[in-house]
Amino acid sequence: MQQNGSSGSNGSDGCSRDRQSLSFSPLPAATTRVRRFIQERRTLPLPRVMVVFSAAGDTEKPGDAMSSSDSAEDEFRKPASPAPNFTLSKPLRSALSTQEQEFPEVISLNVGGTYFTTRLSTLRRFEDTMLAAMFSGRHYIPRDAEGRYFIDRDGTYFGDILNFLREGELPHRDRVRAVHREAQYYSIGPLLDSLEDTQPLTGEKVRQAFLDLLPYYKENLERIVEIAKLRAMQKKARFAKLKICVYKEEMPITPYERPLFNSLRFERSDSEAKLFEHHCEVDVSFGPWEAVADVYDLLHCIVSDLAERGITAEQQCIGVCDKHLINHYYCKRPIYEFKITWW
Repeated sequence: MQQNGSSGSNGSDGCSRDRQSLSFSPLPAATTRVRRFIQERRTLPLPRVMVVFSAAGDTEKPGDAMSSSDSAEDEFRKPASPAPNFTLSKPLRSALSTQEQEFPEVISLNVGGTYFTTRLSTLRRFEDTMLAAMFSGRHYIPRDAEGRYFIDRDGTYFGDILNFLREGELPHRDRVRAVHREAQYYSIGPLLDSLEDTQPLTGEKVRQAFLDLLPYYKENLERIVEIAKLRAMQKKARFAKLKICVYKEEMPITPYERPLFNSLRFERSDSEAKLFEHHCEVDVSFGPWEAVADVYDLLHCIVSDLAERGITAEQQCIGVCDKHLINHYYCKRPIYEFKITWW
């Protein structure tokens, strides 16, 4: 009986030992980490899942998963790197600031050292102008020491620009050309259209239409200036003289031909036309052209264009070209002497 009892007690002891061996206890490493997080008052990290793709037939060792988990926790415990400190460059800061730039209702301007005061609405009157774009708030405008908005342009005729923007007033005739150049600079289309319909710009458009009929008119003007300058320098003289041929007819016409034709224009065959081709012995030739304007109109254009460059020119007719062409035909183109005075 005692043996049975002893055997029974031994059996119960064996069962208790088995239960103790089957009971679970936390892992020492995990417990240490949990306590450390509690002491540091940090939140427990969320579990991370790592997906590993491996080739067929490869097996993952248990230790690899544990090492992956430890490295992830170590990565989590590392202090976060500070965010990069982005600083805007000066041009970028100025560009961003000008996008939101606002202007007062009354604007003080410094145009090349001349001061003006006007309203913002006056400068913005026409949208497609340089002034409207400048004061739209999208562009940077420098200021002088007194805080005036600075425009690096001669301000002599800027008052005429403002007068047109205010009430459509046009400048006096003697200022039209200069104001027209300023209107081109500031891209004020309505002012350009208004000025081109007034004198002297209207007359200039008509004159230019006539000069467009002449071949090499601008090139011939350049030749006159260059030849006159070269001759004056060679002779050390105050002036220089040139011979210039100015003719309107397409072909030479002698007094014998005039009664036979109702107009200056007549037809000849190509072989006959070649017989009349020649170059007069002059420095420069102008012509021919087909228009109502005659030789004296062209002479006036040449003298006025030279005067526009500051060159004084005088002209007089000294005869005609007497070159014989064929039979009783002679050239008879008028020759003019131009006197160019340099000082």
